[in-house]
Amino acid sequence: MKDERIHKSLWTTTAHGRRFPLLQGDLTVDVVIAGGGITGLTTALLLKRAGKKVAVLEMHRLLSGQTGQTTAHLTELLDTPYATLRSDFGERGARMAAASSRAAIEQIATLVKELGIDCGFQRVPLYRYAETHLQLQELEKEVAAAQEAGLMVRFTQETPLPFPVKGALRLEDQAQFHPREYLLALAEQIEGDGCFLFEETRVVEVQDGTPCRVITDRGTVTAGEVVEATNSPLNRVFMQTKIYPYRTYAVAGPLEGPLEPGLYYDSQDPYHYIRTQRVQGVNYLIVGGEDHKVGTEENTQQRFDALEAYALRRFPVSTLTHRWSGQVIEPADGLAYIGRNSASKHTWVATGLSGTGLTWGTLAGMILSDLLLGRQNPYAALYDATRVKVRAGAKDFIQENAEVAFRFVADRLSRPDGCTLSEVAPGEGKILEVAGQKIAVYREEGGACHAVSPVCTHLGCHVHWNNAERSWDCPCHGARFSPTGQVLNGPAVKDLASKKLPPEANDAPSDGETP
Repeated sequence: MKDERIHKSLWTTTAHGRRFPLLQGDLTVDVVIAGGGITGLTTALLLKRAGKKVAVLEMHRLLSGQTGQTTAHLTELLDTPYATLRSDFGERGARMAAASSRAAIEQIATLVKELGIDCGFQRVPLYRYAETHLQLQELEKEVAAAQEAGLMVRFTQETPLPFPVKGALRLEDQAQFHPREYLLALAEQIEGDGCFLFEETRVVEVQDGTPCRVITDRGTVTAGEVVEATNSPLNRVFMQTKIYPYRTYAVAGPLEGPLEPGLYYDSQDPYHYIRTQRVQGVNYLIVGGEDHKVGTEENTQQRFDALEAYALRRFPVSTLTHRWSGQVIEPADGLAYIGRNSASKHTWVATGLSGTGLTWGTLAGMILSDLLLGRQNPYAALYDATRVKVRAGAKDFIQENAEVAFRFVADRLSRPDGCTLSEVAPGEGKILEVAGQKIAVYREEGGACHAVSPVCTHLGCHVHWNNAERSWDCPCHGARFSPTGQVLNGPAVKDLASKKLPPEANDAPSDGETP
């Protein structure tokens, strides 16, 4: 497990795209899209096909964000049970949620066929299975609710799993594919005819107006409309109260025994999700799970260890060749927020895509492109980004935002991890308190130390060290930073401030330290 290759996703190691240019100065287009994942690329392609000039801005490399960290399930079975959706959005709302997810899957299938994309797209059944009597009771309720919502679902006691279950929900005609191969093909269709894709171009400010101005670290893009397809919107305080960031983990390895292609979900809390994918002639098992709120897990390495143990114990694999994690944004009321952002005239968002990010990311592209083109979309009202459902998700809304308030205060009053550099081991990060101030310190394997402010540049909460991925993570709204303070995930747009280590930090000096 010390091989560094194991910390990359199966997708990024098996599909290598070309480099796209960096923005060089100012530019004017019809629509500027911040974010080069599935939402941004789908929106851009559909708008270009309708004759719009678009520019996609990606902070890092194209598809290096959350789309590159997915397990790539395409499904109508949502993280929020249909029984809950029916209660909160009514029978029609639940049926529309199912129909919209089906429409997104069919949109992907259409593009795969039209563009001749070799991405292993395959129609497969889904199984949500129960292993206890209590789980079985809940599962039977969900089967009934899903049937009422129009899904092709039934209860069964027969599954292809290599272990016995009490019963399972079987949902027909779901799908899976290699997401990076699919999206690299979409990206190749976007450039040209006045449309652009720019990598390593960070958006630092969005100015809503007539026209809008998107300020980046490499120039300003002027446009009539702006789409924030960044998983978590940039510095939108009200929206941040309605979405909650979670880390989710995945492992993959070559299958050494039979397992029929399909999407498999257990009923644990948090649940595990399993599937297979044939990549470069090898059948892989992919297992995800072990979700937790960003920045709240002290030892994230344990999450990988637990997931690996689960995969090796339950499925025909003996070696796991890949491990990775991603960021899931959960919505307060169970459905994604897609549409015009609150208090904006020309800024549009897609967030809260939950664990069905590829399905809902595609749906977001469909809804947003229609709205920007002035066309009616049958699902736009259901996913309206400005909605506030008072009853739906009220418990989670109160609990999550109370936790943010608690973290804002508690982390400032908490005991530091240490007081001197000698307490920071190679490859480790710690919050030190030196001369009355807290400093986030990371020590490289070679010994050199880097010091930054622990205060997140989004709304001022304190970051926590993530030991498995070597990053500083904010537990309030999910911003993540590299060991030396560069932004990895929004909603933050500014790096952590560099700090000069006070002389007191060197009470126990070690070779290679640099302030």
